[in-house]
Amino acid sequence: MVAKRIIPCLDVLDGITVKGVNFINIIEIGDPVEMGRFYAEEGADELVYLDINASYEGRGAFHNLVSRIASGINIPFTVGGGITSLEEASALLDFGADKVSINTSALENPGLIDKIAAKYGSQFIVVAIDAVEESGQWRVLKKGGRYDAKRELFEWAKEACERGAGEILFTSVGNDGTRDGFACNTIAKLSRGLPVPVIASGGAGCKEDFADVFSDGYADAALAASVFHNGDISINLLKRWLNEKNINVRI
Repeated sequence: MVAKRIIPCLDVLDGITVKGVNFINIIEIGDPVEMGRFYAEEGADELVYLDINASYEGRGAFHNLVSRIASGINIPFTVGGGITSLEEASALLDFGADKVSINTSALENPGLIDKIAAKYGSQFIVVAIDAVEESGQWRVLKKGGRYDAKRELFEWAKEACERGAGEILFTSVGNDGTRDGFACNTIAKLSRGLPVPVIASGGAGCKEDFADVFSDGYADAALAASVFHNGDISINLLKRWLNEKNINVRI
């Protein structure tokens, strides 16, 4: 059985790790490289770094920071934000990223998924999907949750996989930063309906939420930010607790 993964997410704004609630109310947290090194030592399986304003500002992700991260940590990490071309994805991989994550650019140019997958393989590309539930329907958002992408969650996730996405990183915007738990029913539907791993994001508040998203949501990985950034949950202790609950994680 493939081990479930615990993935801290570091949202980066102007070179500083930040955190918000429902994608707003942003506050500074700390240095992304030092935080990444700490999480690696704590037992994180991977890291995700997202340049949260890159798409909105129409610029590429942080090359210099990616080089620092690659030199400073020893676990795989994914970089996302503002990747609009194969050349930009190639540059980030050359600077040391293990995977790239695309969101807005995939929605606006779905063929970009095909291009990256064709050159590097599906294992190098994560398609991130931010969505909000309204009247029982899941509406996809773009540009950091600011705009309606005019796509429905499940059909877009299926298309992304067909085009070559190796993983889907799903964030429930309504759960993001609330610590009220993951959107497990929706994550379960994605996990059961897609041929690739699903990373669950948005809503982690306690260790039981991680157990729920693995057991009830069938997620392959759980991504969280504030509970790790604030020291409320130790990754090392969380993984030991999950192991005691017969959830397969790497200790």
